[in-house]
Amino acid sequence: MSLQPQVAVIGGGYAGFSAAVTLARGGARVTLFESSRTLGGRARVVDKNDYAIDNGQHILLGAYAETLRMLRLVGVKPGVLETRRLALVYPGLAPPCELRAAPLPAPLHLAIGLLRAKGLGWGDKLAMARLMRRLKRDRFRVEPDRPVAALLKETAQTDKLSRLIWEPLCVAALNTPIATASAQVFANVLRDSLAAGASASDLLLPKVDLSELFPVPASRWLAMRGHTVRTAEPIKAIERIEGGYRLDGDPWNTCFDHVVIATAPYHVAALVESLPAMAGLVEQIGQLKHEPIVTAWLAFDGPLNFPEPMIGLNGGYGQWAFDRSVLGGPEGLVGVVISASGAHQDISKEALEIALLEELQAVLGPLPALNWAQIITEKRATFACTPGLRRPGTLTPEAGLWLAGDYVASDYPATIESAVQSGVIAGRSILKRCGLKEQFFQ
Repeated sequence: MSLQPQVAVIGGGYAGFSAAVTLARGGARVTLFESSRTLGGRARVVDKNDYAIDNGQHILLGAYAETLRMLRLVGVKPGVLETRRLALVYPGLAPPCELRAAPLPAPLHLAIGLLRAKGLGWGDKLAMARLMRRLKRDRFRVEPDRPVAALLKETAQTDKLSRLIWEPLCVAALNTPIATASAQVFANVLRDSLAAGASASDLLLPKVDLSELFPVPASRWLAMRGHTVRTAEPIKAIERIEGGYRLDGDPWNTCFDHVVIATAPYHVAALVESLPAMAGLVEQIGQLKHEPIVTAWLAFDGPLNFPEPMIGLNGGYGQWAFDRSVLGGPEGLVGVVISASGAHQDISKEALEIALLEELQAVLGPLPALNWAQIITEKRATFACTPGLRRPGTLTPEAGLWLAGDYVASDYPATIESAVQSGVIAGRSILKRCGLKEQFFQ
């Protein structure tokens, strides 16, 4: 193997670029291949009527340490993220429901926030404290793992608290309904957000599109250091050759010492079809089930009366609504998110659009005229995060072949943070195998 290992990264999303930047910082020579012309994978920009919109509205948390570190490394300025203290606000209820973290050190930020919460009775507040106390007592271990709904029942959570707090948080984080979502993974999320330092639960709302947030700056960072990012270059297969690997689709026919597969999980099988050692892993990945995410973009002819940049919707199809004008977008642009499978899948896009407009009007009052709407459905947005799920690791049975992606084994569900973490782990594993170490410079 050369002193400067040649490494291919297949996939230009958050996992792929995290691996590529980590490898570059350790002295590897990196070539990243992305089949699309747009960087970002399943977190990317989409053009609509001269608007740059995302294929989904993603939220980062203050707890996303690796993501924030990676953004700093490639030169992204902190100002691109709108930092908001955790606020779960439902203005459409009577009375309105609000839970806001207090500007105090942990654990007072949550305790005082709960005491001051509006629209929740003492029974609701005591139930929330009971669940958090139980999880802390058990060091956030849920053994055996079981559905979130079962954990909520065991700890006597009220219907209102479950409906307005726990279920929306679970579905937003795990993209899996509470009846089938892993209580252990949900506990991990609560451990590192609500139960951690006060800033860990801060909401970080991107002011730029998801491609510009990290993949595009990372691509520039790599290019400035002599590495290669090739867009619109689909890789069809990975072939084992003497001395390494060749990629079917690489116009230079390079021999790579290592390959990081940073695609969506359902693309892995076709890439490794000629590698018998990968058969068992392919079978394991194939057993993953998937959940959708629907994002409805609504462009109005004028501003809307949002009390917060992000508000909760309740009782209809929509779950969260975002005022993008506060987040660097044009005036009147709204994003409504529907995570996981549900009744919205049984109606047409036109009927869903009408229903969401009615839900927004019920919460915000009369709406300006609608200029256009775009409903984007990612049918396989994430894996279904179910109890006891066995997820593949970064290391594969094929020496020199590695996995990265939000589905790779970790404490977290399929989030941007888990994707970034997997890429960093893959990159560092390769550097260690090559006797190299990531250098701490920009």
